Amino acid sequence: MTLATDFWPHCGFHALARNARGWLVPTDAYLQVILDRPELALVPESCAAEIALHESLAAQPARVVAAQELVAVQDDDARENYAVFLRFRDGLLGAGTLEAYYLQLMRGGAITIPVVFIDAMVQAMLRNLLEDCNDAVQARAAEMFFRPQRLALQDGQMLAGDRGTLDMLNETAGLGDVGRLLLESGTLQPRIDMQVLGADNAAQYWQDSGRYRFLLDLTHELTQDLSHGLTFKMTRARSGLKALARVLERWVLHFLGVQVSIEPAHQITDSAWRWHVGLDVESTAILNDLYQDRPVDAERMARLVSLFMLTFASPAEMRADVAGKPVYLGLATTADGVLRIKPQNLLLNLPLASQS
Repeated sequence: MTLATDFWPHCGFHALARNARGWLVPTDAYLQVILDRPELALVPESCAAEIALHESLAAQPARVVAAQELVAVQDDDARENYAVFLRFRDGLLGAGTLEAYYLQLMRGGAITIPVVFIDAMVQAMLRNLLEDCNDAVQARAAEMFFRPQRLALQDGQMLAGDRGTLDMLNETAGLGDVGRLLLESGTLQPRIDMQVLGADNAAQYWQDSGRYRFLLDLTHELTQDLSHGLTFKMTRARSGLKALARVLERWVLHFLGVQVSIEPAHQITDSAWRWHVGLDVESTAILNDLYQDRPVDAERMARLVSLFMLTFASPAEMRADVAGKPVYLGLATTADGVLRIKPQNLLLNLPLASQS
């Protein structure tokens, strides 16, 4: 990959090593990237014990930390943040790779690691499996795995924008505390400065990917009205949903070693519907209700952004009772238009013949 298509520069990918399977091995340099997160940064109020702990970990991030070193940190929140970091670090080093630790956490049920650390791992893992990707739309679609999105229908397009970026622009107009004060006083009107990602600005995405300022068009079909009451549906070649499907395929292959094909779908017409996986909490509940023939009101159905149909390249890799049948996937927003993908669902809930 050339420098022109490097992306997510702050995710720590370049500080990681790969093992023979292509999974990511944590290094001291990667632990230092995590240690540099805002949650662990020193502040003017940091006590001497916190400063000493932070500086020693920055120099030797894998070193053993004695219990009394944590107890000596005066601020309760800071002490807890370091305890969480050490729990994350020790679990990661014990598992050996980011992928192994991620699967261990997801399969274990009770997750004791904050979502910010999990999202950091997911971003680094995606950066790894997209190393050969030169499609900016796929890279932008992959952001949905670790950054919540706000979805809105605008001029017939279903657009996804990074929730954190949109909220920041709404609150500060991108001008920090000064912008917030101006907005609150009415002196400045909110202005959202985000572009819909396409062929004309794809090069800019690679340069600006760390700022999460591009909107993703999730419109799968454009409907054109023709004469004599006919309509023509044209599938968009660069649909954000198609790009998301490609990333989901890579995700499954990378973790499970299983080749699948995923395509956006408009409805489930399969009378022998046997298996489904929701890619988020909302779609899981909707698909469960539909599968059980429970009523789903129009407001909830409207939250369903898309369906996908997943097929296995080799039905022998599926459970015998569903071998050869498609698996339907769902994607939906919350009532306030937020989409929070849970990429682990696809790893935990596919009908595999054997667990990887």
